[in-house]
Amino acid sequence: MSALRLAVIIGSNREGRFGPTVANWFAEQAQQFGDVDVIDLAEIPLPTIIGTPADQHVTELAGRLAAADAYVVVTPEYNHSFPAALKNAIDLYRAEWQAKPVGFVSYGGMGGGLRAVEQLRLVFAELHATTVRDTVSFHNAWDRFDESGAPIDEGSNAAAKGMLAQLSWWARALRSARTAEPYTA
Repeated sequence: MSALRLAVIIGSNREGRFGPTVANWFAEQAQQFGDVDVIDLAEIPLPTIIGTPADQHVTELAGRLAAADAYVVVTPEYNHSFPAALKNAIDLYRAEWQAKPVGFVSYGGMGGGLRAVEQLRLVFAELHATTVRDTVSFHNAWDRFDESGAPIDEGSNAAAKGMLAQLSWWARALRSARTAEPYTA
């Protein structure tokens, strides 16, 4: 079976965001998974009106999402939820998410982004995606990384490895199922 393709999505587009630091560390951890495509929503000017004709950016992102066997969403927690840019990117697509697994790496203050993840689980369930149980979470994230962008706590690497193992299992199982019989929602 061919190598798995993982899309790591940076969900924040806020000025001064910490997301790229977290995402770059995670993408390095995910190299064992297979091909890793880091999608930074701050670099893709997606329309905010759903239903408008697809432009080049919407079409290109659709191709990148469709090519992925699994996703990891890197999200902060804004006001006890996830960023609007992330919700917009999720809502612009449907079939691309279906019958594929989604993992989460969250960060924030005391909550570590976990409230954002819980809400994202509901959104992805509606899109017929499967979220994996284990997450990687950074509480007070700005104090948890060194100047090179690596987590100070070595347990973070183990947490990433565990989540990636679950994601890999689901990605292979669901890819086999989709190959045997196309998924219809």
